[in-house]
Amino acid sequence: MAKRSRKTNTKSSSIKKKSTSKKTPKKTKKSSSFKKNIFTVLGAFLMISMVSFGYFLGHNDTLHSQASIMQTDKTKSSLLLKERVKKDKVVKKEVLPKVRNQKDITLAYGSKKPKLAIIIDDVSTRSQLNAIQATGIKVTPSIFPPSKLSMSSHTLAAGLKYYMIHLPMESGNFQFNAQYKTLTKLLSREQIEARVKELRKLFPTARYVNNHTGSVFTGDYHAMQTLYEALRKEGFVFVDSRTIGSTKVPRIAREFGDAYVARDIFIDNEHNVPYIHKQLRKAVNMAKKKGYAIAIGHPHKMTMKALLSAANIFKEVELVYIDDIYRK
Repeated sequence: MAKRSRKTNTKSSSIKKKSTSKKTPKKTKKSSSFKKNIFTVLGAFLMISMVSFGYFLGHNDTLHSQASIMQTDKTKSSLLLKERVKKDKVVKKEVLPKVRNQKDITLAYGSKKPKLAIIIDDVSTRSQLNAIQATGIKVTPSIFPPSKLSMSSHTLAAGLKYYMIHLPMESGNFQFNAQYKTLTKLLSREQIEARVKELRKLFPTARYVNNHTGSVFTGDYHAMQTLYEALRKEGFVFVDSRTIGSTKVPRIAREFGDAYVARDIFIDNEHNVPYIHKQLRKAVNMAKKKGYAIAIGHPHKMTMKALLSAANIFKEVELVYIDDIYRK
């Protein structure tokens, strides 16, 4: 009985050993899979870290390159601006003539009696000129160049000692701009110069030019500067009718070293004698304040009638032609 029990014990111990030996490999498998998971996580973490670090470096490089591009653009812009300024200075030096001493160009206001010059614009017919001359007073007619109204209007100047050219220039009114050979601000320098040379041939003895309408043209610096220079080359003096407050003629005249000659008052915006007399009185008062005044009217019947009956108004001034206001 003792032998059997030993065998039984031996068998049971061997069974235990077997069972123990079977469980050991399971622990090994678990530990190895755990290690694999750790390595996987660490690898993933390293990869994410490297990618993030690479993105950071790349982003910094992008920002740096963008900053360098912006700096380059700023440098280029400043260089271009400097070049433009230099070009503008060169153009101004080329365009502007030698500025004369303004003492050589004077307005005649130093006489004992104030001077009043009256200009009558829009003259294009013989009957209008005759009506002006019939007043018996010193009035300067401003004659239209040839137009559809009168293609021979320039011939009215023949034999006249005192007269002007009344040059159509661009305004804000399309109806006025449709007038024959109206100067517009879109014309080239060559076209403007050709027109002025044509005026010289039409009016060989003329010295003065004033604008018919022209609010747009005289308000444009480049167009007016081109015309002013062309007129001076042909021996003309520009008298500004001042059809707009923002006229660029005063500035341009100063740049050329010239005195600025311009209208002080319109006398016949209303076509009745009392109104025109009132405007003439205002003109006289202006002349008394600054030594001279320039008034502009038109060849209307009421204007001529008002001038014929204004002797008492003119007692305090000397009526003169435009030549006595401006001297070279």
